[in-house]
Amino acid sequence: MRVKNVLPLGSPLQILLLACSFALAGYAGVRLLAGDWFQVLLWFVGAAVLHDLVLVPLYGTADRAVVRAFGAAGHRTWTAYVRVPAAFSGLLLLVWFPLISGRVDDRYRSAAGLSADGFLGRWLLISAALFGGSALLFVLRLRRATKQRPPADH
Repeated sequence: MRVKNVLPLGSPLQILLLACSFALAGYAGVRLLAGDWFQVLLWFVGAAVLHDLVLVPLYGTADRAVVRAFGAAGHRTWTAYVRVPAAFSGLLLLVWFPLISGRVDDRYRSAAGLSADGFLGRWLLISAALFGGSALLFVLRLRRATKQRPPADH
């Protein structure tokens, strides 16, 4: 099924929206780099290197392990029940890592006025709920699939 483009390619409105998005991105870049530009640049390069050299092979290895555990037949159907909660849990860990690891407790307390205690426990609880909910959906789908099978004739 082909999706029709809402705006014709090269229409004045599309060009205006594209120009506005570039202007907004440029403004954000100037504001971001107005402070400590070297640290921001170092963070972007480090994040790209960390992602490409460490996380992508880790994703691939974990995905192959899940595919082997479910077998080739269940690759497309059942691996999503592991991939989705793992992706959300990993994303939460990536976003909240400084607070989860407890490395910025003093800075967080002085800036927010709140304690950074409990972020690790909350992340583990959310991850357990994600994987538990996914496992529950997996079991329910498996039960529904076995109920819909015709009985075997003996």
